[in-house]
Amino acid sequence: QVQLVESGGGLVQPGGSLRLSCATSGFTFSSRSMSWYRQAPGKERELVASITSAGDKTNYADSVKGRFTISRVNAENTLYLQMNSLKPEDTAVYYCYFRFLLTSYWGQGTQVTVSS
Repeated sequence: QVQLVESGGGLVQPGGSLRLSCATSGFTFSSRSMSWYRQAPGKERELVASITSAGDKTNYADSVKGRFTISRVNAENTLYLQMNSLKPEDTAVYYCYFRFLLTSYWGQGTQVTVSS
């Protein structure tokens, strides 16, 4: 059974940092490209960052480039998102995601709120 469990969200002031984690199980993590998505209230879910299975290539939304870093530790089956210089517009629920064949897998999400 595939499980994606996000953690690390919370309330942070503008300019602050958070590190999100996604603990995975039930599939071969080291063989899958992984992504972080986010969904703000009233908006569509959007891709934040992606990383290849080996961790050698990453891709970021323009809105987070230079501030967020996606990474993974295959030996621990865990995906990370380091978020620095957070802005109020980064407020959203953040989801861990991967796709295998025709099936998409999502975690339950973790809330990130950036506010003073």
